[in-house]
Amino acid sequence: MSTPLTRQIESLYLGRPATVTAVRTLTDKEKLFDVELADGPLGHEPGQFVEVSVFGYGEAPISVASSPTAPGGFQLCVRNVGRVTGALHRLEPGAMIAIRGPFGRGFPVDRMRNRDILFVAGGLGLAPLRSLIGYVMDRRSEFGHVTILVGARTPGELLFNDEYAGWARSPDTEVHVTVDRAAEGWTGHVGVITTLFPRIQVDPKTTTAVIVGPPVMYRFALAETFAKGVPEDQVYVSLERRMKCGVGKCGHCQINGIYVCQKGPVFAYAEIAGLEEAL
Repeated sequence: MSTPLTRQIESLYLGRPATVTAVRTLTDKEKLFDVELADGPLGHEPGQFVEVSVFGYGEAPISVASSPTAPGGFQLCVRNVGRVTGALHRLEPGAMIAIRGPFGRGFPVDRMRNRDILFVAGGLGLAPLRSLIGYVMDRRSEFGHVTILVGARTPGELLFNDEYAGWARSPDTEVHVTVDRAAEGWTGHVGVITTLFPRIQVDPKTTTAVIVGPPVMYRFALAETFAKGVPEDQVYVSLERRMKCGVGKCGHCQINGIYVCQKGPVFAYAEIAGLEEAL
């Protein structure tokens, strides 16, 4: 006989049937998948992740790349880096997959309301940040000035570059984009993402910063953010790269006594400042 406890356990370990409804190539390495669950909406918060199962290949943790305010299903931005993600990249619309989750702690949108928001996105870090950016854009009147900094190694690796102009047209919003190395035809800024900081003004009393990107970026982006005066408890990062099982059983994401998949993947910097393994 099914009980509330057994149903709760089943929801953690059993995937929900889902259909890939659309696939779009973003770069040479990343694709964007539109997914619809058979039993209703995902019910996620910006910054949470799901476990995606491809039958016969296994499962992988993937951050949700769309806002919960978006109609229909949800979106996953997937980089082809291994067995499961490679199998995902071979799927076509109509394919069946399974979804566990959503898991983890997302961005604290309630703490961000009525504050200025500074987004700093490096490379694939824009995928989970896009969920929060979309949320803020859809509820624009609930937030203050928005600054979005986006960086990638080359122009060809910029994610969602067809959306930047739309974000910039939103009231009281500015978008700055840079690449480490220019390519033919690139007329934008060249330099690592921290070279964008001199272009922006931040009121440290009213600003919340959200930084997501590759490990090498965090130290330098955090230093620039703190130099602007933003306090540690108003700076948020995501450690989603450490995810594996999603439910605190495998230990893959453990940092000292913290299971990132349960206490994170989103953390205020003040929570992990003393953990050298974290960033």
